[in-house]
Amino acid sequence: MRSRTPIRPRLNPAGSMVLALAAAGSVLAGPAYSASAVETAGRADLRADVNRDGRVDVTGDSDKWWEDSWSVGRGAVYLPNIDDDTKRCPVTGPGGRPLSDAKLAACNDGTDTKVNGTADAADLARVRSVPLPGLPADAKGSLKVTTGGKHAHLFLKRSGTWVLVTPATRLTAAELRSGVEFGVEATDIVRDTAKWDGRAVVRLTVTSGQKSTSDAVTLRVAPLLTQHHLQNTQQVMVTEVQGQGEYSRLQQKFVAELGKEVKKAGVTTPLVTFEKYADPWAQDFVEPAYVNMTGPGGQRQVMRVMLRSAQPDRDAGRELFEKIRGRDIGVVQVTDPAEPDDWSLNSMGNLETIPPYAHGGRSFPAGRIIMGERKDSGARPSKVMRTMLKSQGMQDPLLLDTSWLGVGHVDEFVQFLPADTPRGWRIGVADPEAGLRLLRDAKRDGHGRTKMFSVPGRSDAPAPKETIDQALASRHLVSDNEMAARRIAANLETLKRETGVTDEEIVRVPALYTRESEAFTAEGQDVPVPRLTRMGAGSDLVDSLRDRGQQKWLAENPAAPRAAAPATVETSAYVPGAVNGVLLGRDRYLAPRQWGPVIGGKDIFTEAVNAAYTRVGLKVSYIDDWYTYHLGMGEVHCGTNTLRDASAAWWRLPVR
Repeated sequence: MRSRTPIRPRLNPAGSMVLALAAAGSVLAGPAYSASAVETAGRADLRADVNRDGRVDVTGDSDKWWEDSWSVGRGAVYLPNIDDDTKRCPVTGPGGRPLSDAKLAACNDGTDTKVNGTADAADLARVRSVPLPGLPADAKGSLKVTTGGKHAHLFLKRSGTWVLVTPATRLTAAELRSGVEFGVEATDIVRDTAKWDGRAVVRLTVTSGQKSTSDAVTLRVAPLLTQHHLQNTQQVMVTEVQGQGEYSRLQQKFVAELGKEVKKAGVTTPLVTFEKYADPWAQDFVEPAYVNMTGPGGQRQVMRVMLRSAQPDRDAGRELFEKIRGRDIGVVQVTDPAEPDDWSLNSMGNLETIPPYAHGGRSFPAGRIIMGERKDSGARPSKVMRTMLKSQGMQDPLLLDTSWLGVGHVDEFVQFLPADTPRGWRIGVADPEAGLRLLRDAKRDGHGRTKMFSVPGRSDAPAPKETIDQALASRHLVSDNEMAARRIAANLETLKRETGVTDEEIVRVPALYTRESEAFTAEGQDVPVPRLTRMGAGSDLVDSLRDRGQQKWLAENPAAPRAAAPATVETSAYVPGAVNGVLLGRDRYLAPRQWGPVIGGKDIFTEAVNAAYTRVGLKVSYIDDWYTYHLGMGEVHCGTNTLRDASAAWWRLPVR
């Protein structure tokens, strides 16, 4: 089994769809308007930002209609207030002892009953009462969150200060005459619509003498959305492994080179670096997501939400709480200790997002999630995570078959690229047949004795010595890549059926895969050695894996030259996987350096990768990840993450 932990094998030792139904024309019915009234003073009238323009209209009718209903395109939105605007949440306990994961997750701005300054106030959705100037002096008002009260807080703005509304709160006649402003926050995201569908129904009752009138508004918590590649990159995240060892030195060099490439691509914000837990797989322990609504003045109020992987024993996710959480940045932790843990499938490299599309009667204006499952064995990503993602009602996860990959992540073979086309994007996909063609053409042209890899060796990591001839003649390389091509083609058919993408919208990028037990033959050795020992015994990369308890093969087979083949052949990238790179800009792509055969002074894989991306308007640059990520069965994408522009209105994103 593989995992992404320094260095890694990238694997480690139902409810109703409220928004989806609404998108199809269904609505959420709110409470009926009260028939009773204070006849001489007018009816109670509560308004929220139903049309999402950032203003609560109490003089006209723009926010009057649909106040009791909700759909994707219309209805009041409020935020799950799970950031920590004033950094008040503790990250250690008494004596500096680490807090448990549960305690780290238990604190955010929604878990107290205060509004913590102006930044926290900006996270409140506004609700207003229409002024009732004719109310008699004995009039009073009361408020109640009649639906969703366990998941929402209602605040009243009184004398410039936000105070929590409780059952004892009463509005004075003077306040009701002039109109009152309220703020609503959710204390969490929707995790399971069978338990809570995200609604908060706020009811105002006005009483005078023996008569009363009431009105209610319905709000729905903003859906938690994952990013897609039509959103511009604003910042790049990476782990910087501390220490003086060889791996630490190489990884720090990678981070420095990454910073230069990011700047060259026009992303000027400094890198976000994870430093505490030495887990280099920054793509795997977190998936950056976001929520947003329109705030006062029409400006988008955006909160980034770091979605921690459903891997409770992956310590690196703790740094999201300890370092990253803060103003307008929250963290969500989704785990169920009772469910089986497929460690690798639960990594976030196994979660990518198709850009917005509409096809076959379904619309995904904020894009759609894809995740890998092992159809051959029936293993799937965490059910509680999938339930949470589906419960947002916007990005219903589509499962692809990654049985044929040892790590099992979708980022190993598919990506989505911006395009100046009616759809607005293309699919990039690994093409093993093209990889085999490169080798066969080179052999045909008399270059069969050229080394398969041009990467230089190290004292603790001898360079591969096999030639093109030997690679093509090896026991499984050809058959494994023919198998990979069939599996990729089947996944493409699923994507084409679901999205409407045509063959003309697919970018095929040369690639080669290999089963773990026969990755290469190192200099000075006569038999293939398992890929996970490519560093050589005693290297700090292999030692780190052993220390983490995730190099199961090494523990069980300390002297064996190869492992027994699994029932399903599982592969990983043989040549560094070009599709497993990072889109830094609409026209800038960072790929792992190929280190392929050099013929006529040129790396034939680099030339072919350049040609594939250049044809669709992308400028490709390369970064060396051979010793830092490739040997651990990941690439540049696996070791990085991106924060993208999350300000667009998800309720009206154009679908081309």
